[in-house]
Amino acid sequence: METVGEELRKPAWVRRVLIGRNPARTLARAILWIILLVVLRSYVLLPIRVEGVSMLPTYKENGINFVNCLSYVFRAPQRGDVVAIRFTGRSYMLCKRIVGMPGEIIAFHHGHVEINGELLDEPYVKSPCNWEHAPELIGPDEYYVVGDNRSMDFDNHTQGRAQRVRIVGKILL
Repeated sequence: METVGEELRKPAWVRRVLIGRNPARTLARAILWIILLVVLRSYVLLPIRVEGVSMLPTYKENGINFVNCLSYVFRAPQRGDVVAIRFTGRSYMLCKRIVGMPGEIIAFHHGHVEINGELLDEPYVKSPCNWEHAPELIGPDEYYVVGDNRSMDFDNHTQGRAQRVRIVGKILL
């Protein structure tokens, strides 16, 4: 049989573990964490769902990934980066890989990307294709983006120029 002192200690111990010694301080910490997580989710790590097959096999359909919105604050996007491109607001974005940089001439010949007449090594492309596209100059503030799944016809594949201001950030994971 427990004594009165032991009965009082049990709730105090449970209270201390759950709330801490100072409830006001614990509440302030909880509010601070909530604010930090909301800011992180809204402005730094944006969750997105990959829909469609254009990035197979690199990213699976209906997979959840995160966009690092701060990745291009201090540096420009690089060739090979998988980026989120704002299509219509933040609710609908494209997930594509950058293959062409500003000022370059890009073409597709026998399914291979040519940059300024030189073949681009793309180890992430697993499906062969027969894409043909005449050379075109990429603008000074544009990037050429395309998906990794090249098994579809060129006209059915969403690809092309993306203005720098539309690139939200780099896809993580």
